[in-house]
Order: sequence, then C-alpha cells, then structure tokens
Amino acid sequence: MKNENIKALVEYRLEQAEESLKAAELLLRAGMPRPSVSRTYYAMFYAVLALLAVRKKESSRHGGVISLFDKEYVKPGIFPKEFSKWLHDAFNLRQRSDYTVQYIPSSEEAENLLMQARSFVDGILKQLKLGENN
Repeated sequence: MKNENIKALVEYRLEQAEESLKAAELLLRAGMPRPSVSRTYYAMFYAVLALLAVRKKESSRHGGVISLFDKEYVKPGIFPKEFSKWLHDAFNLRQRSDYTVQYIPSSEEAENLLMQARSFVDGILKQLKLGENN
C-alpha cells in the first residue's frame, strides 16, 4: 500500500473513531447504554485499526486486532497495560451487551467505558502525531 493510501486509511479510521465516540455519547444521554457500549468499543477498535495501518498490519477478526495491539504497542511499552485492559474490557462488555439475552449494561458502566475510550483514542491520536514527526 502506498504512503498516501495508508495516510488516507488512517484518517478514515480516526474519523470512524471520533464519530463512534460522539454516537456513544448521544446514545448514553438518550438513555440507551447497550448501543452506547457498542459504539464506544468500536471507537477504540477503529483507533487501533488506524495504528495498525501505519505498520501495515491487519486482521480480519476482532480478537486478532486486539492481539496485534497488545503485541505491537503494549508489550513494547508504547502504551500502558491499562490501555490493553480497557480494550479487552470494552470488547467483553460489547459482546455481553450484544449477545447475552436480557443483559443491559448500567448507565454507569457505559459512562465509565466512554471515559476510558476517550483517553484511549486521545492516546492513539498523540502517538500517531508523534510518529509523523519522526
């Protein structure tokens, strides 16, 4: 993939992340924690896809993307272990919210996840900007 294509893909994934954060906030304010959790997780997921695009890494599965994030960015210390925990927790809560019958996350769970996701996406944005300056 050419550098301009990678840059365009990174920008697209970051737009998806920002839109997902905004949607999660709107859904939470509207009293819909279940879809808010889903959008929150996807904000984090899209941000990780942006990071991986820079390194020309990808996976067709969510678990693969999460594993690559841990291997490429958490294990070497680029991001703190807390980021890995947040991403894993978001994935698990989204899975539970989407697929467990009669499970609805609390507004507090959704709000905490959203706060973590904002920090997570901001951290990835900072890392991507640092990479541009190298």
